[in-house]
Amino acid sequence: QVQLVQSGGGLVQAGGSLRLSCAASGSFADINAMYWFRQAPGKQRDWVATISSDTSTNYASPVKGRFTISGDNAKNTVSLQMNSLKPEDTAVYYCYAVIKPTSGDYYRNYWGRGTQVTVST
Repeated sequence: QVQLVQSGGGLVQAGGSLRLSCAASGSFADINAMYWFRQAPGKQRDWVATISSDTSTNYASPVKGRFTISGDNAKNTVSLQMNSLKPEDTAVYYCYAVIKPTSGDYYRNYWGRGTQVTVST
């Protein structure tokens, strides 16, 4: 069974940094892309960043220049380095990946369980 296991997050003051990590575990044949999303209280879940299998990256405008997504293909992990954090970055951050399980013929979507990031003023 494929799972995404998240780590990192916590409480930081504005201007500080945090790092999130997400590891894909289980039996799978390929990872197409990995993403980070976030959801603030009372708001919809928003896309934050993507890293594709060709290592190309994309970022949402609010985080561009402050956040960096990176991947380790050997460890099947993705990280999100968050610098110059602002109170409006406070949210639950979710890892998301498009993965082809070993047991199936199709790519499927997987979500991590989420991790809280709180930025204080």
